[in-house]
Amino acid sequence: MAKRQLDVWTVLVPGWLLLAYLIYAQGISAINYELGVAMGTQEPAERITEVGRAFWYGFAFGDLFVYIPLLVVGLVGHGLGKAWGRAVLTAALGITVYWPIVCLAAVVAARGAAGWELANETAYWIVLPIISIWGAWGIWGLQRQE
Repeated sequence: MAKRQLDVWTVLVPGWLLLAYLIYAQGISAINYELGVAMGTQEPAERITEVGRAFWYGFAFGDLFVYIPLLVVGLVGHGLGKAWGRAVLTAALGITVYWPIVCLAAVVAARGAAGWELANETAYWIVLPIISIWGAWGIWGLQRQE
């Protein structure tokens, strides 16, 4: 019982919170990027160039059609105790590890590029490593389960 409670608080609850964040920050932006800019969840092209905007939009689009559905199915299936749910959630957590690393690499590579001026790069360096580390830890924990 205690092991299941730990799983709920360390994998499922953060997973559902991440899902809510993804829908808000990425799902809406995939449908209407400018609305994401107005909401403060995306960077405007004037700050990061049209290429940067296209890059961030690409992630929002991929999240809406691949990552968010995988995460929903994985969270539901794992919450129900299904083996397939654990497998799908593991796949979603693989994306959870991957995308923050790509975004941080892009932020570093774009430093000093003409037209690239993030309002607050520090926020990326606080939030994205936490998400990536949680995803890796979640994969490790899911693979240790019977």
